[in-house]
Amino acid sequence: MKRLGVVGFALVVTGALALAATGCGGGKKSGGGGGNLSTLPSSACTALQGPSDAKFIVASDLPLQGAGRAQTEEMVKAIQFVIKQQNYTAGKYKVAYQSCDDSTAQTGAWDSAKCASNARSYVDDKSVIGVLGTFNSGCAKIEVPVLNRVQPGPLAMVSPANTAIGLTHGGPGADPGEPDKYYPTGTRNYARVVAADDFQGAADALWAKQLGLKNVFVLNDKQTYGFGVAFAMRKSLRKLGIGVPGFQGWDKSSSSYEAIVGKINASHADAVFLGGIICNNGGKLIKDLKAGFKGTILMPDGFSDPKSNGPAADGSYVSVAGQPPTKLSGTGASFITYFGKQIGATPNPYSAYSAETLVVMIAAIR
Repeated sequence: MKRLGVVGFALVVTGALALAATGCGGGKKSGGGGGNLSTLPSSACTALQGPSDAKFIVASDLPLQGAGRAQTEEMVKAIQFVIKQQNYTAGKYKVAYQSCDDSTAQTGAWDSAKCASNARSYVDDKSVIGVLGTFNSGCAKIEVPVLNRVQPGPLAMVSPANTAIGLTHGGPGADPGEPDKYYPTGTRNYARVVAADDFQGAADALWAKQLGLKNVFVLNDKQTYGFGVAFAMRKSLRKLGIGVPGFQGWDKSSSSYEAIVGKINASHADAVFLGGIICNNGGKLIKDLKAGFKGTILMPDGFSDPKSNGPAADGSYVSVAGQPPTKLSGTGASFITYFGKQIGATPNPYSAYSAETLVVMIAAIR
């Protein structure tokens, strides 16, 4: 049986965390905890982990419900693994950790209202010094401006997985006013440790050329990330002289994608690109494509967890916005070895990048 292909490309750091712990939440306490440390609300976050006399909290903000939860739960374990190795310290400071969920059972994915309420919780809790997240770019676009306005802030955020172009820079694929509209104070408080979609789209297009593909039908899930990566893919394909016979969205609530499959076949495409995330009914879309389309299936990092994609995705290709686990070197390779032993499996591609967000945050606090 063919294994899921993972197309890796070099890590590009697309933002600088120029904050040196510029600020923590400036408002009220929001809960109990050991000593003078407040805690984030249990309605969204797990119990506090770390020393009771810690001065600060670092929170992670990831969608922990729905089809992609196996991936994000492992990302939380990766953060826990590293902060325990750091002995919950950042230089002279003791730092505790809380894992927070930005999804709901109803949506089975990140939820805009939950993202907004989480952001308010972080800025209202004076113990919170940094946020690791988000996983979804649309959620980041809600949270980053809230964290940016904190006094004496801004409050730092480092993402392991956001790839939307406009979060850090403008250009083709970014919306008008991006990225400045996310930083109303004029100070950048957000960074990511993976490449943006203008890099990912270019890499995916180059891979399509290497595979000898001639016409790629490009789909998107109509969300911030999905449309952005699909736009970048279309632009890059055209630059390489590869045809794009179709560009359209898929409805995540649909019970069947046979009509889309029929349109792809009628276009004489030899491949299809799924710009989006597995949580938006991506598994059903893959199954319907496999049942009625004989060409190549290409997917971006929204489908980077083989467990969530299911066996129908076997033989397809998936890109990640950095290096896949087997290509990491140095401390990255060591992390894959030792964390892999702890979980009894090769870590998901984004587990290493989740661990790296904590490393960046600890360095900033230190």
